[in-house]
Amino acid sequence: MNQYIDIHPKVLDAIKNNKPVVALESTIISHGMPYPKNVEMALNVEKIIENEGVVPATIAILDGRIKVGLTPDEITKLAKVKPVLKVSKRDLAYCISKKYHGATTVSATILIAAMVGIKVFATGGIGGVHRNAQETFDISRDLEELANENVCVVSAGAKSILDLGLTLEYLETKGVEVIGYKTDIFPAFYTRTSPFRVLYNLDTPLDIAKLMNVKWNLGLKGGVLVANPIPEVFSLEEEKINKEIEKAIEEANRLGVKGKDITPFLLDRIKTNTQGESLDANIQLVYHNAKLGALIAKSYANL
Repeated sequence: MNQYIDIHPKVLDAIKNNKPVVALESTIISHGMPYPKNVEMALNVEKIIENEGVVPATIAILDGRIKVGLTPDEITKLAKVKPVLKVSKRDLAYCISKKYHGATTVSATILIAAMVGIKVFATGGIGGVHRNAQETFDISRDLEELANENVCVVSAGAKSILDLGLTLEYLETKGVEVIGYKTDIFPAFYTRTSPFRVLYNLDTPLDIAKLMNVKWNLGLKGGVLVANPIPEVFSLEEEKINKEIEKAIEEANRLGVKGKDITPFLLDRIKTNTQGESLDANIQLVYHNAKLGALIAKSYANL
């Protein structure tokens, strides 16, 4: 793999010496937020992780090279340059062979983290089973990568534009533990609450690290999903945000938006319709997840 992957020296040193590392995705930078907010967010996330004594590893593809750990200049380049391919598993070989720039989704970030030996990944919210998937078969690759790779994913639940019930059913079928961090309720990205419950509630990063350790030492393959609710002060009102989501989905259906374009389209519409409230919530929940991811990575490295 070395012919395709460049690992930042700090990240490589941490991996080799069993120091804690947290992987970070890059789609949120190039497709999830406007410039320069995306650069500010990405650099702040790395600082939050570093402040806990953990090494951040933002993952992306630049000029056809997989980069595990970006410099500030590389983050800025990714945030400003157009076009940047949105890269899932199916897009990796194409993006690299064409020497394009690529922003890794949750699924591609999980895959690359597993390739290089990073065990913890912090993101905003995972993808999942889309609404009306029984007709469209639109199911995010994120769920398959979660099921297949030994990586702990820290998120604010699943994106609330999805069918949360079917997403949880899918994860159950794949044998993925859904752990609520200090909660019995499965959070819905912008909100702390949803009609759904998590499988288990764990109260400390050490408890989560112990579960990861036991699972993988048993030879059980696959990831662990940690659902970390958005801080209460930034949580949006559930009924209000659900109305905006419904409006955005109706517009997407009317315009025929599908596939990998659907999530950025919906998030952009919701941001506009909430006068930026949803974007602020998105940023805060990413910060919150980064800190928890760092604490879990530290606990896991110490076991």
